[in-house]
Amino acid sequence: MTISSAPVKALAILGTGSDVGKSLIVAGLCRLLSRKGARVAPFKAQNMALNSFVTLDGGEIGRAQALQAQACGIEPTVDMNPILLKPESDSRSQVVVRGKIYEALDALAYFERKETLFNIVRECYARLATEYECIVIEGAGSVAEINLRDRDIVNWPVVELADASVVLVADIDRGGVFAQIIGTLDLLAPHERQRVRGVIVNKFRGDRRLFEDGVRILEARTGLPVLGVVPYLRDLRLDQEDSLDLARSRSVQFKPDLTNVAVVLLPRMSNFTDFNALAAEKDVALRFAASPDDLREADVVILPGSKNTLEDLDYLVTSGFPSAVESHVHRGGELVGICGGYQMMGQEIADPKGLERGGRSIGLRFLDVTTELDAPKICRQVRATSLLHGVEPHAPVRGYEIHMGRTSRGAANPCFKIKASEVWDGMARGDEGAASDNGRVWGTSIHGLFDQAAFRRGWLNRARGRKGLPPISSLESELVTTQLRAELDRWADHLEQYVNMDAIYPIFEYR
Repeated sequence: MTISSAPVKALAILGTGSDVGKSLIVAGLCRLLSRKGARVAPFKAQNMALNSFVTLDGGEIGRAQALQAQACGIEPTVDMNPILLKPESDSRSQVVVRGKIYEALDALAYFERKETLFNIVRECYARLATEYECIVIEGAGSVAEINLRDRDIVNWPVVELADASVVLVADIDRGGVFAQIIGTLDLLAPHERQRVRGVIVNKFRGDRRLFEDGVRILEARTGLPVLGVVPYLRDLRLDQEDSLDLARSRSVQFKPDLTNVAVVLLPRMSNFTDFNALAAEKDVALRFAASPDDLREADVVILPGSKNTLEDLDYLVTSGFPSAVESHVHRGGELVGICGGYQMMGQEIADPKGLERGGRSIGLRFLDVTTELDAPKICRQVRATSLLHGVEPHAPVRGYEIHMGRTSRGAANPCFKIKASEVWDGMARGDEGAASDNGRVWGTSIHGLFDQAAFRRGWLNRARGRKGLPPISSLESELVTTQLRAELDRWADHLEQYVNMDAIYPIFEYR
């Protein structure tokens, strides 16, 4: 079925492999089209990611599609990412359909649902096609996985559904770019190959003049134009979902005149984007800690969110983290838990319905809370104010919750007071989180709370005060937030400089 009756124009950004930069290319193109006045929306039929976002109506989608919607200047919706796969193990994923849990499936069982799931993809795309005049589609993985062609619901079936033109993206930074591009095109069926308008070579480092002969070779061998050779843009601070630069983050040096933050790197860590704004502060050194030794000299240790809380709790114990964290707290360091990390910090986690593995697990016992894993999953945007001792009183916080567990607080103090939820479920208002009496050990279910400049700066100044460092004006953190918001335009400007947009705009009938 092709949606040919709708006036919408579609371009699909497909890749030679995973993590070649498709998500950001889509975001940049969405921004450029939006700046031209186009009514544009992003679309990714199926996404596999542990970084997710909650829409206003309480649906869960990939974080990348939320960023792309932001680039378009529109509110994210579940139609932009109908299917989200959240890996629970190496062989099974939680399947989220139209923002809600559908089922936990292994790969074979998932593929057996192809027809049902693609009907949902078709319906979601059709709704977008009636609301917008331009749609930028993101593919998944390699577009030439010929062994999976009969089970594909995200690449060529969507291209054909939308009657879309295609731009192929390759990553020169990983090497083998000629084999990536020529091999991929060679594996395409003739009718697929005819849809490809050109190629973008992404993540180039060095002198671009040295690749001029490479461009000529590619164009001669493929008969397609190289639409751009995009230099790697250093220090780009946009939410990404596919990978962490672990080598760089582990090499961050802690210094006495900074607030040194160690985020424990969990095997099933989710929503590492929670810490992008912290890492952007000039008085912060943020390191992702893969071993207990990486916690040394940290002022703050953070246990992040997790897709599989019980397995990640086991990992912490077997890797020796509890004693290192206990020593950190004993020395006067701060310990923070976000979502799954907060659940781990409690007395016990029970799984009576076997949502993860069943049974009961002893927590790290830093906070007087207990958690019971239960359905349905709670997904909601919230507004709250801070109750943390030593932080600016009632500092506003906006964020979102994504969790299966219901956490009950004992004698501990709450961290936040939730004022409102965008999705009213009778549970949203009231005290949230838990903190020790001195406020240095605390946890919350709210993702994204460090994105708020006033709370972030108040919290950082509290940590600075413990080190005898003077406070920094909240204006500095507001500037950081402003700069982060400007990153989309910085990235779009970069694409506009290095991609032949005169060949892309006409696809959407824009000049």
